[in-house]
Amino acid sequence: MWNWISTTLREQPEIALFLTIALGYPLGNLGYRGFTLGTVTTTLLVGLLIGQLDIEISQTVGSVFFLLFLFAIGYGVGPQFVRALKRDGASQALFAVLVCVMMLSTAYGVARFAGYDVGYGAGLFAGAATVSSALGLSTNAIRGLGLSPEETRSMIGALSTAFAMTYIYGTIGPIVIISQIGPRLLRINLPSACRAYEARMGELPRGAGSSWHHFIVRTYRLTADAPQVGRTVGEVEASTPNVRLFVDRIRRGEQMITPSEDTRLEAGDIVSIAGVRGTLRSLFRTGAEEVEDAELLAIPTEGVDIVVTKRACDGRTLADLARMKSTHGIFLTRIRRGSSGAEIPILPQTEIHRGDILTVVGRSQHIRAATNIIGRADFSITETDITAMFLTIAIGALIGLPMVTVGGVPITLSIAGGVLIAGIVAGWQRSTHPTFGNVPAGVLWFIKVVGLNAFIAVIGISSGPSFVEGVREVGLSLFLLGMVATTVPVLLALLIGKYVFRFDDALVLGCCAGASISTPALGLIADKARSQVPALGYTVPYAVSNTLLTIGGIFMVMLMG
Repeated sequence: MWNWISTTLREQPEIALFLTIALGYPLGNLGYRGFTLGTVTTTLLVGLLIGQLDIEISQTVGSVFFLLFLFAIGYGVGPQFVRALKRDGASQALFAVLVCVMMLSTAYGVARFAGYDVGYGAGLFAGAATVSSALGLSTNAIRGLGLSPEETRSMIGALSTAFAMTYIYGTIGPIVIISQIGPRLLRINLPSACRAYEARMGELPRGAGSSWHHFIVRTYRLTADAPQVGRTVGEVEASTPNVRLFVDRIRRGEQMITPSEDTRLEAGDIVSIAGVRGTLRSLFRTGAEEVEDAELLAIPTEGVDIVVTKRACDGRTLADLARMKSTHGIFLTRIRRGSSGAEIPILPQTEIHRGDILTVVGRSQHIRAATNIIGRADFSITETDITAMFLTIAIGALIGLPMVTVGGVPITLSIAGGVLIAGIVAGWQRSTHPTFGNVPAGVLWFIKVVGLNAFIAVIGISSGPSFVEGVREVGLSLFLLGMVATTVPVLLALLIGKYVFRFDDALVLGCCAGASISTPALGLIADKARSQVPALGYTVPYAVSNTLLTIGGIFMVMLMG
């Protein structure tokens, strides 16, 4: 039976590829007390194990999946990466660039100190920084060094060995350092810092709207002595200048009225009104009786996602948007930003940027009016613009082909780097002009997960025979040096973010998590802070680092070479 299995996998390597992903992916989701190895690590380890059968698999298969993965990465970070180049994100973008340089230089110094070759050095960088995409670019760069097939295979095997041995701490290290050590090192009381930040962001000029998500809907029957009788809807809504209040509909006898600002309230009207609980209780404490009117209370509670695309809304605060007539009658329940979908706190002074996804609730006519001035409703969850996606990949690959030689060293963006940049452009273009190039979030996730894990599986299977030899050669020293390459840049990032860039105490840890592309660290920070404020510092550094560290795989091979 064993001979039949091994022979079948050698003769049909595609079966080995699917088997590797099928076994490796679920193992990566298993955890203990919140810790998981991650699907990339477990898929690689399973691939290395199956690769002991000496299975030959075409590298073209891995390259195709890797290009799909890079497109998805670029498409997802595109809007935030472009915004980082603008003035409002410049400091966070510069911070991320500096952290990327520190990661690359630390890994290079450690590799040179240990006397590692190109393969071990590039693998150490990719694993210590937990940049799986850098592993792919390093692999392509090694294949372009003009070595013999045997030397290339040996070097890629060393790359995989180093990546597998350093990735585990590369994942754990930033989480512990940023979320646990960071607040103590920087002497930050994270909950207090976030509350103070929220207080500053919540200072409202007279007439501005309050946070959009604290609302309820109630129906009241107005009696003759109600203060609201004889007043217009606009006057009632303006009676609480610092809190948003909406008169949604009015039942007057047998009539159901959708009011305008000039509609005057009468005794006996049953009014459906939405607002903050305490405000409604205070406003209708006299002359009104709360009643249960199922039809008036039937306001949709399921949110509609609106993608911000309009230039007029880019950089505007929620307080600004709340003043607009077109946002009357809707409430904001959620803001997501960037490819990681980080949730942004809903505060009056929170700025909205192109590419943000706002989840709003309200009646359809109010949502349509708001959508017209904010962007577009994100209903395109099924159809993918296949032509635009694959044409973008092809164009990006062509852009990355040219090579120049400087001082005898060949320098090229590479096909993979070109596709990454093309994906960034496509993602940014989609966020500003959503007429073509749609790739739904679910499809984007699938491409990223399958593309990366299939590529990693190919690398693992191909490097299987050399992995054991590599572990014997470098042993525990590689793991310890990987710890150094991970720890030093993250600790320096904390200090530089706090004392050089002087980021707000509520944001500095989020900036460090983004620059280290550690989404789990952001989650722990948010839990510790009991606030989503740290996410405001996460998205721009994440987009910049995700891009630069990926391309760093090429630079690491050049430096080591």
